[in-house]
Amino acid sequence: MTGEVTAEPSADGPEEKASELAKAPPEPSEEVAASGSPREEQVPQATKPAPPSEGDKRGAGGRGRQRELTVAFILSPLSDVPSAPLLLTLEDVSDSSMTVSWEPPERLGRLGFQGYVLELLREGALEWVPVNARPMMVTQQTVRNLALGDKFLLRVAAVSLAGAGPPAVLDQPVHIREAIEPPKIRVPRHLRQTYIRQVGETVNLQIPFQGNPKPQASWTHNGHAVDSQRVSVRTGQQDSILFIRSAQRSDSGCYELTVRLEDQEAKATVHILVTERPQPPSSIRLLDVWGCNAALQWTPPQDTGNAELLGYTVQKADRKTGQWFTVLERYHPTTCTISDLIVGNSYSFRVFSENLCGLSASAAVTKELAHIQKAVITDKPKGFVERDFLEAPSFTQPLADHTTTPGYSTQLFCSVRASPKPKIIWMKNKVAIEGNPKYRALSEQGVCTLEIRKPSPFDSGVYTCKATNALGEASVDCRLEVKASATH
Repeated sequence: MTGEVTAEPSADGPEEKASELAKAPPEPSEEVAASGSPREEQVPQATKPAPPSEGDKRGAGGRGRQRELTVAFILSPLSDVPSAPLLLTLEDVSDSSMTVSWEPPERLGRLGFQGYVLELLREGALEWVPVNARPMMVTQQTVRNLALGDKFLLRVAAVSLAGAGPPAVLDQPVHIREAIEPPKIRVPRHLRQTYIRQVGETVNLQIPFQGNPKPQASWTHNGHAVDSQRVSVRTGQQDSILFIRSAQRSDSGCYELTVRLEDQEAKATVHILVTERPQPPSSIRLLDVWGCNAALQWTPPQDTGNAELLGYTVQKADRKTGQWFTVLERYHPTTCTISDLIVGNSYSFRVFSENLCGLSASAAVTKELAHIQKAVITDKPKGFVERDFLEAPSFTQPLADHTTTPGYSTQLFCSVRASPKPKIIWMKNKVAIEGNPKYRALSEQGVCTLEIRKPSPFDSGVYTCKATNALGEASVDCRLEVKASATH
């Protein structure tokens, strides 16, 4: 341990608890006579000191401070010396400090309680060193300015005016070490999905990680150690790099990075897929040719390039020009029909496979030509059957009863169907009104209209529309009511 060691009391208020305990009334003697009067307290003989605790045995040879505590314990009555503190616990340890806590002793003594003295004994030393110069009324202390690598024992004793009581010793020595940060791996976003490369390209994976002190990093490929002849691994303070100069399809798989720090570890996986162009379809044949159409069929390729096929590209070429034209792209079925071929030409067809790397280096080509011949068409006219469109008049829309106001022109409507075109006759109360200037009759596209100009109550009555032709006649009627205006 190097540097000055300082102790700080806890701020959580244990001092108040110890003060209250110090103010408590003295406890009676443990042994009471049968008559009820307390017996005289027995003072231990100086020739038979109290045996040291287990913690003092660990610091054999450090009798300086222990002698003081023992002498003080011998010279004081048992009821005046506090008992040993309870539940001495190491709360926290960092790279430069530690925090311990304890519970007050069961017996504080009759005389005034002064506080607690915390002492430590370094590994290999003979003397217990007090952390605080005077007793402190706290049950938790933080010791600072400790050096890395220090290893020591801790004990605490309660002190009153009668002296120091027996100490409570920590069960295990305290070791000041560098703070341990658990390992953690941060996988970049683009590596959280399958990392795809083509054959011959480089693979360079840089995976950052955290951990203190520096953790140990290792890589595996499909559960086995990576091949050092093909894969290079470099691990720095904050990352690990896996490098493959020229990727092959055998490099595909699951790569796992493990970062270990003592008994803790973190793992991350990266999936790599190395692909190449697929092979062409295994075979192709011309199934049928009819009219301006040709049917093809082919078999899938034996090797898809370690990737899923995106489809097939179908092309055609006529024998005259020899130029290839694309007919279908990324077509998934293995059969197709090519249409709109030119009559009189002969065609060849070829099919490419396609995946993420592109089209196959070669194509499957038909061995036979598809000859598109001119079809012989024989026209056989059918006999013409004339249809009879003659029809007797029939009203498709009858007249509707109507009410109007005097002085305002009104119209009556109906529709009739007939062939040949019928003659339309309008009547009022069974009397024809043809030629009367008060009425105007119209007939267009089978719609018959009768306009009554400025009607008066005299024009009220039953109006009839009659249609006649050579095949028959039909009529419809309605009632028109002209209401006289009210007089005041």
